[in-house]
This record gives sequence, C-alpha cells and structure tokens, in this order.
Amino acid sequence: MNKFLFPIYAVALGVLLVVLNKNKNPRHFKLLLSFSGAFLLAITLFELLPEVYGHLNTKWTGVLIMCGIVLQIFLESLSKGAEHGHLHGHEENRRFPWLLFISLCIHSLLEGFPIHQHNDMVYGVIIHKVPIAMLIAGYLLESKFSKPQMVAFLLVFALMTPLGTWISNEVPQLSDYTLYINALVIGIFLHISTIILFESSEGHKFNFAKLLTIIAAVLIAYFI
Repeated sequence: MNKFLFPIYAVALGVLLVVLNKNKNPRHFKLLLSFSGAFLLAITLFELLPEVYGHLNTKWTGVLIMCGIVLQIFLESLSKGAEHGHLHGHEENRRFPWLLFISLCIHSLLEGFPIHQHNDMVYGVIIHKVPIAMLIAGYLLESKFSKPQMVAFLLVFALMTPLGTWISNEVPQLSDYTLYINALVIGIFLHISTIILFESSEGHKFNFAKLLTIIAAVLIAYFI
C-alpha cells in the first residue's frame, strides 16, 4: 500500500512546504533539486537499468531508452521544463495551463510503472516529486488561479503516479511489456536527472555544498 501512498505524500509535503514557507531560500531549493536529481539517477542506475539490460536485447534496450529521452524532451516542450525545476508563474495569467497539466500527468503516470517491481524506485520518485510539487504549487499561487483549479491540478497530479503503479500491477495485458515500458522510463529518468544536475549550478561554477549533496544522495541510494 505504501508504494501507492508515498508519491501522494510527497506531493502533499511539497505543497505544504510552499504554503508554510513562501519566502523559501532559492539556494536551499537548488540543493534539494540537486539531491533529488542525483538520487533519482543513482536509483535508476543501481536498480532499474541492470534489470532491463539483464532481460532484453541490449541494442533494443538502448533504442527504448533513447525513445524515453526523446519523449521527455517533447513533454518538456509542453511543460517548459517543470519536471526539472523550470517554471514561472504570471499573475495576470488566469487561463488553466492545459499543456503543462497534460505533460506533467503523462510524465507522472509513466514514472509509476517501474515501482511495482522495484520497491526502491518509489524512494527515487518520492524525492523527485517533493521539489517538483513545490515548484508547481508556487507557480499556481503566483498565477492566481482559483482554489478549485489549484486543488484539482494538484490532486490529479498526485494521483497519476499511483495510477501508473496500479495499471502495471493490475492490467495483465501489460505484463509482457513491463520491461519495455521500464526501459522507456529509464530514458525519462536519465534525461530529467542529468538536466537537474547540469542546470542546478549557477554559471557552472564549482559548488562544494552541491558536491556534498550529490555524494550524499548517491551513497543513500546505494545503501537503501
């Protein structure tokens, strides 16, 4: 049951942090992003990638991973990079952001698929979701959407990952394609995590705090 509830808790925590701390420190947020990117990348490399390469043709696996990267690039063209920390609200904007909503829902749905076989993957998704939920909640508040719109956006977003996990568990027709879907998701995770790590540095300068954060994330991912 926890594998269904943890992603929802992560979104709720991200929203709560924004509500309680509207004047959040950007530096701390970037460190949180760096931690989430490093942790997601490490979990993907330690848990998901060996499983897929151990059961599928290596070249076909590479093709699927590249398709996942391309798919995520396309989704980011709709979401403007919200999945890895790029999103800005506009107070005058009151139109519901359908492209952002659809893109994030597709991304969240797909990231739920590997969780059913890889229990540790749920931790990577959780840690990834907290800063992204903070970003989305901040965007919605800045854009002055109505409360029902904000609640609906966040509620559906929170439920999409558990829905992906439920589908992968309960739809027998997908059982033969689980590894193929996981390979696609690997591409999504690789793209998002590396972009987070590359873009969380200001001016590509050496940042000792960021380096320690990344090392800590990798070590935690290795030992869980």
